Amino acid sequence: MPLHIVRNDITKMRVDAIVNAANSSLLGGGGVDGCIHRAAGPELLKECRALGGCETGSAKITGAGRLPCRYVIHAVGPRWRGGKHGEREQLISCYRTALELAREYGCETVAFPLISSGIYGYPKEQALKTAVDTIGDFLLRDEGQQGPATVYLVIFDRKAYQIGTKLFADISEYVDDRYVEEHTDSVSERMLQIPVFLSRPDGEERAQASSETFQEAFMTASPKSLDEALGQIDESFSEMLLRKIDEKGMKDSDCYKRANIDRKLFSKIRSDRLYQPSKATALAFAIALELPLAEAEELLKKAGFALSHSNRFDIIVEYFIEKGNYNIFEINEALFAFDQRLLGS
Repeated sequence: MPLHIVRNDITKMRVDAIVNAANSSLLGGGGVDGCIHRAAGPELLKECRALGGCETGSAKITGAGRLPCRYVIHAVGPRWRGGKHGEREQLISCYRTALELAREYGCETVAFPLISSGIYGYPKEQALKTAVDTIGDFLLRDEGQQGPATVYLVIFDRKAYQIGTKLFADISEYVDDRYVEEHTDSVSERMLQIPVFLSRPDGEERAQASSETFQEAFMTASPKSLDEALGQIDESFSEMLLRKIDEKGMKDSDCYKRANIDRKLFSKIRSDRLYQPSKATALAFAIALELPLAEAEELLKKAGFALSHSNRFDIIVEYFIEKGNYNIFEINEALFAFDQRLLGS
């Protein structure tokens, strides 16, 4: 059920179904529509001819021809006519119908383009918000249904992606006010005094003390035996997370959906009290639980991480927490716009 925003060519996505931003004839056209038909070959056009077209706001499904997916869902978005002719409602219907078709045909993974944002002239900022809101709402409400497990919103290039101008400016100002440039002349001194963050091969960051600091601390504060050391283990990330879910009166499924986390990953966390999540996963749960900043940092600490004002990713997430905006899909929109990794699975 996670929603991922990715930069890619949708014709190369290896998913169960890709969505084509089609015209009402379903016989191919320009933009994404033309690219998909060219990549799929004549078999796709032959199937489309038999469908007899499609109404705006609706969708129909075919095989995928030579594409590396199983199906193509042809969704007909609205042409922009100023926004007062039902365009938003038609675009919402477009996404919902496509998602329902994907569920009906047993598709676990689906990739969407930004429908109507090309030659149909739908303002990209509004097209993006409608796409994210509609897909996010579908995933959150898909309780007990065998719908798509993962949805991709595929952006071909940076020009095709825009978040709100004011939001972008507000976040930029917030980052600029808090971002701390690390200077090489002071790093070595601090390394001997406080823990530093070192990158692991998988790209995550772990808090590790310098060897001198760790050795000194161990010699002066270590317990007398291994049993005593193990006896001092505090509440783990998994235990704190499950406790917070109970305190909030949430169902597990509500929590992992709002965290943009796959159910299988949540099951691993629940079954292993010592599970060590990535920083993005830990923060995603803090967002899902709508924790204030101090509690979010406490949960993050249990996973071995901390928020830092030398990290733009951290500052952007902090911005949304401070604003009381816990919509993980909107947060991921902003993170993508600033070229940062996304929250969730």
